[in-house]
Amino acid sequence: MSSKKALRVWTFGGGLCLSSHTPSPEKMRILELLPSNGSGTTYSSGQESQDADYDVPCLSDELETMILARFPIPEHWKLSVLNKRFLEALKKGEIYEIRREIGIREPCVLMLASGESNWWAFDGNFKSCRKLPIIPSDYSFVNGDKESFSAGTNLFVSGKEIDGAVVWQYQLETHEWFKGPSMITPRCLFASASSGIFAFVAGGFETTTCPQVLCSAEKYNSQSQRWEPLPPMIQKRKSCSGCYMDNKFYVIGGQDEQQNNLTCGEFFDEVTNSWKLIPHMLKDIPLSNSGSPPLVAVANNELYTLDTSSNEVKVYLKGSNSWKKLGLVPIRADAREGWGVAFKSLGNELLVIGTTSISHQRALTIYTCCPNPAAEKLHWRQIVCGSKLSPFIHNCAVMLA
Repeated sequence: MSSKKALRVWTFGGGLCLSSHTPSPEKMRILELLPSNGSGTTYSSGQESQDADYDVPCLSDELETMILARFPIPEHWKLSVLNKRFLEALKKGEIYEIRREIGIREPCVLMLASGESNWWAFDGNFKSCRKLPIIPSDYSFVNGDKESFSAGTNLFVSGKEIDGAVVWQYQLETHEWFKGPSMITPRCLFASASSGIFAFVAGGFETTTCPQVLCSAEKYNSQSQRWEPLPPMIQKRKSCSGCYMDNKFYVIGGQDEQQNNLTCGEFFDEVTNSWKLIPHMLKDIPLSNSGSPPLVAVANNELYTLDTSSNEVKVYLKGSNSWKKLGLVPIRADAREGWGVAFKSLGNELLVIGTTSISHQRALTIYTCCPNPAAEKLHWRQIVCGSKLSPFIHNCAVMLA
């Protein structure tokens, strides 16, 4: 009668195998690159090693890829070194398609800090970071205002080069920048929002020889790599903010053609293919002509804003079209009227990046919280990432991949 042996998952150059035998010392040195599940087993799909009284042959290519797709994104470079099939599937985007199909949505925070030439990418816990290549653009783009948003596994940075408006696109699969498809209407100071593989933009200021405040809107499909026009908004607006909530694209605040601050919002419903105005949506939020666009974020399908005049976080009460105070955020958003502060959705959490001080010796600080609209006060958790970046954030986007 045979004795039972522990069955483990091993991976190396040729592929992924289930085996009760320990790999050779040479293979073990390779396996040390892979993440541990904390129990001494290199990888077991989140499960404890199971007993088995026989050996199992190597897995099929399809099953192997399904298993490897579950590895955290920061570990993908290690798998790429070990497994050629994984590297090919990664570059083709197959790994991220599998992750979407099985419901894995891992946040990645991408930001450009003051004084930096490179964007930086952090995992959702800020435990690992990666410097992105420098965008191969010109002097005008580097030193001009830029807007950023994401769609699928792509980061978009919109700005203006000497020759005109341009959208640069970073591809997570290949770790490269290239010029993405230009918007139908080149614009700046616009609202944007992401939903899966789609991105939405609306409003802004047209970057042409005859600039004007816009009411037009567009939708980008990262799979077809094409922009398509949406019906125009009800209100022309620039310096506005956007978010995606209740399966609708919301555009909030901004300024009209006469530089008047707008307290109204509106949302686009793809089912009816139309916009609906929300009068006085920001009536409880102090507005400033020199301040940043409204700092908004959605978590668990609830809308939050960071009031830059008081450093308070507020939640939007949809039924009464009003805002409820949820206490102070532990950073100084009022130092520059909201400029340089990142306030974003991080999955089901809220993320804020800035500084706790207005002195010259400021340090980058990062906080997250799990918001509860019914709470009297939010409980923020500080994240220590060891980054020496400037606390003034020019651009920030969160990618779910």
